Amino acid sequence: MTTTVNSVLRVAPASPAEAAAHFRASLAFHTDVSDVAAAFAAGGDPGFVLVDCRSTEAWDQGHVPGAVHLPTALVPERAAELLHPSVPVVTYCWGPGCDGAARAALALAELGYRVKEMLGGFEYWVREGFEFETWRGRERRAPDPLTAPVDADDCGC
Repeated sequence: MTTTVNSVLRVAPASPAEAAAHFRASLAFHTDVSDVAAAFAAGGDPGFVLVDCRSTEAWDQGHVPGAVHLPTALVPERAAELLHPSVPVVTYCWGPGCDGAARAALALAELGYRVKEMLGGFEYWVREGFEFETWRGRERRAPDPLTAPVDADDCGC
């Protein structure tokens, strides 16, 4: 009997120990919009600073309430005046198609900050129905049912 291996299993899955190490490391570098929103909603100090690393024009178009505006290009010269080195930083940019948050996270890490990237960026913040600020004030859109449960505060993950 011949066994056909499909493209999913052509490269065998990692061992459980290797997988655990990989996913533990991934979670040390990334968070998602639902977890950031839950930390903010809990009230008090969330224990991190959220940094929007996009341009001023993008910031004005919309940003997460409570975020600090620090464009990636300005990280080396402005990080010390805006961020305390003992407080973890979470960066975000436009969305999954933008690597600005990763570039900002790299620049911050090279300056000695502990940093994570918020996966999904501003796009998924808005798509999941969380409040955001623009130059006009605060806004909120209905959650996209393809990205967030309509009747829940988190993905249930």
